Amino acid sequence: MKSQRFRGVTRRTLLGMGSVTAFVAALPSQVWALATRPAPAFGATDVDTVFSVLGSTPKHSDGIVFSVPDIAENGAVVPVKIEIDDTVLPGVSKLYVLVEKNPNPLAAVFGVPENTRPYVETRVKVAQTCQLYAVAEADGQLFMVSRETKVTLGGCGG
Repeated sequence: MKSQRFRGVTRRTLLGMGSVTAFVAALPSQVWALATRPAPAFGATDVDTVFSVLGSTPKHSDGIVFSVPDIAENGAVVPVKIEIDDTVLPGVSKLYVLVEKNPNPLAAVFGVPENTRPYVETRVKVAQTCQLYAVAEADGQLFMVSRETKVTLGGCGG
């Protein structure tokens, strides 16, 4: 059976677009809230400004397990892993990854839905040897740990 066309658009395409639109409209508002992006924090050019935009300088916490390599051969793809011990730091709602000497230190933000285990693995660009920060937001407060990574080949044009 030949599909009918209406000004270059097939019926199948229209039905597919309608299905996607219905799915997106049905997503809970909490999912949309997690998708919000702290634009001023991403635009900041130093770690202190990022902390200022986020609300305060984080306190050190033993409840954050932050894994980064001691030496990164390629700064363009540095693996990082953040795990939260929720017996020490309960109620985590967001996780942030910051790279101290990058042109824009805030590398990533992850929303953590309620009743889930806060855990993230990703890769970030690291311009040069510096401190990387894992920051957790819990009950409106910020907590962090930091680790140094030595970079042999820069990730931001180096």
